Amino acid sequence: MACSSCSPSLEQYGAEPVNVQWKVVRGSNGSLTIDFLEIDETTDFDTTGWTYKATSYDPQGDVLDNLPVEATTGSVTITVDSCITERWGNGYKNIVAELQFDLQVTIPVETVSGGVYEESIIWTPVIGTICVLGNVTPGGSL
Repeated sequence: MACSSCSPSLEQYGAEPVNVQWKVVRGSNGSLTIDFLEIDETTDFDTTGWTYKATSYDPQGDVLDNLPVEATTGSVTITVDSCITERWGNGYKNIVAELQFDLQVTIPVETVSGGVYEESIIWTPVIGTICVLGNVTPGGSL
């Protein structure tokens, strides 16, 4: 049986999340930009009123880190600062850690005419893995 609520459409949020691998060097800043586009894949989607939250999870330390999110019309950039990435992983390996992350969007829904928002939709359009690459330069963090 097909799940009709899981099928993407123009006015229905909740499509299956995109799974992304984001590579970040331990002890460095990193950013990931996500574009929300109309069906023509060139026009920015109207994201007015949307709010965002991004979080990473390190299963080895059982630690959640809130990641700063900056939104513009039709896109959002998730950043991670070096003071956080320096704590991710240890040792002198190519890949020192793999962390889960996601982006959660809260979309207001007009339920009363006149622009009054009484409900919202919570949608997770992006999930993935942060692949933390090891650094060996003196001054970096181990």
